[in-house]
Amino acid sequence: MPDANLERRGTDRFRSMLAPLGVAAAAGAVFAVVGAIDPNQPGNYPTCPFLWATGLFCPGCGTLRTIHALAHLDPVAAIGLNPLALAMVPFLLFWWGRWLIRAWQGRPRRTTLAHPAYLWAFLALVIVYWVVRNTPFGAFLAP
Repeated sequence: MPDANLERRGTDRFRSMLAPLGVAAAAGAVFAVVGAIDPNQPGNYPTCPFLWATGLFCPGCGTLRTIHALAHLDPVAAIGLNPLALAMVPFLLFWWGRWLIRAWQGRPRRTTLAHPAYLWAFLALVIVYWVVRNTPFGAFLAP
């Protein structure tokens, strides 16, 4: 007769893995769709609302084209479209991997992503990036 406690732990482990694996599946689907449907062709995706309303680039402008370039194994083009989005990929993979490992080990989810100072620094970086990419001397950051 199988051990009921062992069976319950396996079920609990499976349930705890559903969220990180679901996020990975959703990210993979987005990567596949954006890789297949070229955002460089007009009409495939809507225009950025901030760009449409102001004529200025937001921090996310160029991210779809960056994902498309990465899907086609062109990191040089990707870095020219949105370097901040490309720089975030290793951090996102690290946090997702940490989440997956904690779920596999049955450890509780953390309630904080990072120390607040790191989050404020990241927000400041995004704001500086947003402003600089819309100035003449930051034109190299524009998509």
